[in-house]
Amino acid sequence: MSQWNTVCPLEDILPATGVCALVGDRQIALFRPYQDQQIFALSNIDPFAQASVLSRGLIAEHQGDLWITSPLKKQHFRLHDGYCLEDEGRSIPRFDTRVVDGIIQVKSHA
Repeated sequence: MSQWNTVCPLEDILPATGVCALVGDRQIALFRPYQDQQIFALSNIDPFAQASVLSRGLIAEHQGDLWITSPLKKQHFRLHDGYCLEDEGRSIPRFDTRVVDGIIQVKSHA
C-alpha cells in the first residue's frame, strides 16, 4: 500500500538545490532544479559510501538528463529514475512527487 506524505512548502527548497526529509523511516533527498514546481525525490543514501549525503550533491545536466553528483565519491545518479551512470548495479530508489497548493508531497510504499 502506498500513500502521499506531506513534506514541506515548495518555497522551502531554493531552485538548484536539494534538501533531506524524513518520510516514514526513510531519508529522502528532494531536488528542485529550476524555479518551477518540478521536484525529484531519491534515496538520500549514497550506495558507494553508505552515507546520508546525496541531498548535498550538485545538480547537473548531462546529455539532456538531470543528475545529482554525490558529494563524497562523485558518482552520478539520474534524477528521474535513480540510475547510476558509473555502476547501474548501484542505482538508488526514486519516489513519486507532486505539489498540491504549494506543498510538496512524496509517495511512500509501505
